[in-house]
Amino acid sequence: MDFNALLQQAQKLTHETQVSDDLPRVERTLPQVLQATQELHSRVTQTGAQDMQAHILLGSNGIDLPKISQKLETLSSRKTFEPLDPIATTDVQNFLRNEKENAILAVIEEVHKNSYLSAETQKWDHMLNDWKQEKVKLMNALIGPSQNWIDIRKGPEQTILNETTFGGRSSLNSQEMAYAREVHEYNRLVCDGAMRPSLIQRFAQVADSFNDSRVTDVWEVMKYMTNVTPIPRTQDPMKVRCTQHLFINQAKRYLENRYKLFMQTVISDHLRDARRGGVPSVLNLVGSFVGVKLANQGQNSSFMGLQDGQVDGKPLWPMVYYCLRCGDVASALKCMQKAGQGHEELIALLEEKCHNPDQKTNPRLELQIRMQYKRQIRNATDPYKRAVYCIVGCCDIQEQHTDIAKTTDDFLWIQLSLIRTDGDDSSEHLTCAGLQSMILEQYGEKHYNASEQPHLYFQLLALTGQYEAGVEFLSRFEKYRVHAVHIGLALNELHMIGGPRNLQEPLLSVDFEDPQPMRRLNLARLIMLYVKKFEITDPSEALHYFYFLRNLKDGEGRNLFLVSVADLAIECRDFDLLFGRMQRDGLRSRGLIDQFESVHIDARTVCEMVAEKFVKKGMFEDAIRMFDLAAQQEQALRYTSILLSQVVHHANKEGSLRERVQRMANEFTERYTGADKNCDPQTWTTFSLLKELTTFFDCYHGKNHQAAMDILERIKLVPLRMADLDVAVNNFKRLSGEVCKVIPDLLLATMDIAYTKYKAMKGKDVAKFDDFTKKNQLSYLREQAKALTNMAAMVPYRMPGDTNSRLIQTEILMH
Repeated sequence: MDFNALLQQAQKLTHETQVSDDLPRVERTLPQVLQATQELHSRVTQTGAQDMQAHILLGSNGIDLPKISQKLETLSSRKTFEPLDPIATTDVQNFLRNEKENAILAVIEEVHKNSYLSAETQKWDHMLNDWKQEKVKLMNALIGPSQNWIDIRKGPEQTILNETTFGGRSSLNSQEMAYAREVHEYNRLVCDGAMRPSLIQRFAQVADSFNDSRVTDVWEVMKYMTNVTPIPRTQDPMKVRCTQHLFINQAKRYLENRYKLFMQTVISDHLRDARRGGVPSVLNLVGSFVGVKLANQGQNSSFMGLQDGQVDGKPLWPMVYYCLRCGDVASALKCMQKAGQGHEELIALLEEKCHNPDQKTNPRLELQIRMQYKRQIRNATDPYKRAVYCIVGCCDIQEQHTDIAKTTDDFLWIQLSLIRTDGDDSSEHLTCAGLQSMILEQYGEKHYNASEQPHLYFQLLALTGQYEAGVEFLSRFEKYRVHAVHIGLALNELHMIGGPRNLQEPLLSVDFEDPQPMRRLNLARLIMLYVKKFEITDPSEALHYFYFLRNLKDGEGRNLFLVSVADLAIECRDFDLLFGRMQRDGLRSRGLIDQFESVHIDARTVCEMVAEKFVKKGMFEDAIRMFDLAAQQEQALRYTSILLSQVVHHANKEGSLRERVQRMANEFTERYTGADKNCDPQTWTTFSLLKELTTFFDCYHGKNHQAAMDILERIKLVPLRMADLDVAVNNFKRLSGEVCKVIPDLLLATMDIAYTKYKAMKGKDVAKFDDFTKKNQLSYLREQAKALTNMAAMVPYRMPGDTNSRLIQTEILMH
């Protein structure tokens, strides 16, 4: 651009500016423009790109950013919120003002700090309370009515394979493996029809090998609690337990024998104070124990205020109480008889309990004891005397006897002694349901610090006959879960545990017909949750645990053991290990399932269940194998035909679905040939046709066209000349759907063979034929192509895609 053009543009811009009246004219000389440019450049380089963008943004809205920055720099909050700087001590007025302001600021800061801490504390308290309420709601939902179902579904998980089955290592630890060996041995005896041993005793022996005193105590409790009269299989164990109360005497016996061991331990540690001697007996043991207590009475406030003299140099009422605590009513009676006059009613009641321990006590004597307790004994200073009257006469069920009941065992023993199974609701007796509610609901896990000592809380639940709640509680802890599961198995074999009406219910549920606070345990869910850990790596052990479910039915009325085995087979997919495999002679080899074979357990039934589940999932290849193991030849051939119809026209490749299905079809042909086929003739015909078509397409893809055409001549599915057209169309109408699906590909393959022959015949390589032979051969191939095209148009079947057009185009090329 030259200077003349530049001058013209400048004059044009000047004229346009003069015409516009919106903006005032600004006239600057060149030095002024240069100075303004330099100032703008220096400002941009100092503030940076971001400040420049800020200037542009705010400046476009009429805001002067430099002035605002200067104003902000003059503002300072330092003098407002921080302590003031000290001044000279001679300036009294300013000094006092500073002190006043400092004091005000200190108060403000203190209030701010306290407010923040208070708000933080209240926030966390509120969150903890909300979480506690949510936990309560969650637990209530888990143990709520039967309608609150929980559905636990299996999900995929990474596993380590078992070295005995899959070439890896087991997922069972040493304790789980020890229990599993006992389960395996027990099931073997059951399957052989031999006498069943006590699972409680066997599992307790296994637990002793763990060298864990807590676990040993748990099994010791169960040995006592299960030593009762067997419950008939026809009765509900929950109702029998709530009506007969067989567990009360066993619980007392366990606590009494445990206290004897405690006495012996105390005496062994204080032999000098015990002064053992005489004939060994409970009375002698109690006397020595009381002697030790007396020697250390400075540490035993319960020995203050004793009354009514002594027996053999020992206080009367401690002797009587500890005799009763050891379960020896006869020794307590001897002590009372030696005490002399004044206790005739109590002696009479002890004599009746001693002579008729299993019979109902005389209500008249108990009434006299209670009246005497209300008039005199209630305010006695001797705590042992009050405890003896309450235990023998069931006088005051609200009294806790905290002076002498120092442990949970003491408290529970006293409460069990106060229970009267024959008392009505209006009496002052403690009922079994009342004690159970006290332990489970009134006091609960928090009172007994159950999370820190789960074995102790389980013992409380078990000793009060709440086996279901105890097993569920113990199973929450990883350390005790294995023991809880096997306790549940042992109780189930003894028919001593109550199960739900529906197997879809939660692990612990409430039945409306059961008395409060009884719960029902879903043993099936407990076993499945336990077995899930190792079912992939240890399927043999998993089967033995599932065997305990053989007497249960699922929602469809099927044997739960068989259903569980079917699910396991689908999960681990080791069918040869579980069910064996079919031999060439048509017999199935033995698998793990065969060791449980009985009237109600048949391996073929399980295989059929697995196959049906595979069919629902669309996994036909696995379903075919399982139908074959189940001796369901009809279904095996049917689904083999379905798969063949989908892949028969493909080229055969090693490891492909077609190659696997063809191999199974060959095995079926070899084993099923003969009069012993258990299938419909139409099914066998369809299978045989598809088998022939498989061979045809193998020849076609292998360029063995003559062998392929020989097969077509034999099966008569497509016409090879116009004379065969009607026969082929009529045959098509009688074909099954699986074979009909293959007809389009069969027509195209046959047409391709004909066209290949046609091209070869017209080529130079057939010069050796004379013209007449060549002409006849070409005419035959054209007729064949016409027959194939006509069949595609005449059959009552919708040809997929461009089948018809391809056939017609090929026929045109051959003309």
